Amino acid sequence: MGGSYSQPKQRAVKWYNDFLETLPRMDGKTVVITGTTSGTGFVGASTMGKLGARVIVLNRPSERAKLSLEKLKESCKSGEGEGNDHGDDGENRFIHVDCDLQSFDSVHKAVEGVKSLCVDSGIDVLCCNAGIMATDDVATVDGYDVQMQTNHLSHFLLTRELMPELEKAAEVKGEARVVTHSSESRRRPNTPLDATYYGKNGGNLGGNGSSMFFSGAKWERYHQTKLANIVFALALDERLRAKGSKVKALSVHPGLASTDLQVKASEGGAMKLAGLFMLASQSVEDGTMPLLKACCAEGVESGEFYGPKSLAGPVLKLDPEPICTNQDDWNTLWEASEAATGEFSV
Repeated sequence: MGGSYSQPKQRAVKWYNDFLETLPRMDGKTVVITGTTSGTGFVGASTMGKLGARVIVLNRPSERAKLSLEKLKESCKSGEGEGNDHGDDGENRFIHVDCDLQSFDSVHKAVEGVKSLCVDSGIDVLCCNAGIMATDDVATVDGYDVQMQTNHLSHFLLTRELMPELEKAAEVKGEARVVTHSSESRRRPNTPLDATYYGKNGGNLGGNGSSMFFSGAKWERYHQTKLANIVFALALDERLRAKGSKVKALSVHPGLASTDLQVKASEGGAMKLAGLFMLASQSVEDGTMPLLKACCAEGVESGEFYGPKSLAGPVLKLDPEPICTNQDDWNTLWEASEAATGEFSV
């Protein structure tokens, strides 16, 4: 029942177009965003480009990345964004930097490339968007769980290394933002943050069991990464406030947005009834609204969390669940992440 699931289910766009009218221009701003070859990352990057931002996209080098970059440039050739600092044909609005989040060495090299592009501007928004879901129990080249390194540890490293550029933009313009992309899986299954998943033990974290209903080792590893995303944002917010920084840390979740994530999970055996389950999904455009709210909207505050109330709906400011707000867990995450990537003193 449910059949094969080989491409994202097409869903009607319900709220995105009206929401887009509420967003301010982003002329003169620089956005750095990971994972833009498809899904919410592509829609988010395209939208911010249309709003006038210069968008630096970080993706693994591939033909897919090249094609998506051309599509991003094409998306801004309609005349939207005229009057910005990067030309009105879309060609100069998007810049690709190679970045494989499954390799800390690649992240360090990407940081060098980004810094060279932001000497004068700083970074207004760092959007930690890229992620993988319910993959096999394998280690990265650095020895860590492939989901944890991709979804959290490399973004922790990226944020640390680019904090000077964020602080530079914040001092000039009054603020900058770090946005992390969590998920409904932050609370499903409802197991607390576990530092074991941050260790150099990839390939030895429970194997490849899974079920359609967010249980089994594949989903537990994914849950730990998505819990890490929101806990990182809250812990970063606490540290930035203590410093008196003008950099804001926010987190979001997309609900159940119809993207390639579910296709890949289905192909890997983790979503056997994906076609049926995705009947509850929303369009990728609607699923991108929380990301855009945190990256672009006026009046957002550090520490806030945005998303639909559940799987689908308009973007709302939400209260993080108790599983996300234990300050001992904030410290555990920080210490475990530093053990993997190096000291991060805000």
